[in-house]
Amino acid sequence: MSCNSRKIEYLRQRIPSFECVPGCHDCCGPVTTSSEEMSRLPVKSDAEHEAALAELNCVHLGPNGCQVYDERPLICRLFGTTPRLPCPNGRRPEEMIELRIEQQIHHLIATTRQVLV
Repeated sequence: MSCNSRKIEYLRQRIPSFECVPGCHDCCGPVTTSSEEMSRLPVKSDAEHEAALAELNCVHLGPNGCQVYDERPLICRLFGTTPRLPCPNGRRPEEMIELRIEQQIHHLIATTRQVLV
């Protein structure tokens, strides 16, 4: 396991979770993620990527929501857990993410090669 993979796993465990509005995908759009996180996701064709991008959706968004929810990237996990990325429906965890952890996530994102999901 690479150093970044260990960091990702550490950070994932520290992001609080909460229940989204059933059927909502307001936070789901094209995002970038690290190569390590991308390697956990199913490979999609260029046509699938282009179709999703044309709709400003994530390529892993299906009719019932996120198809890779358990492996979704850090940036997706942050939505709704910090005032800087609020849930458009006002949902949130009981306790928001610690600022220190959020900063570590943003630092990892800024210092790793990012690719479009």
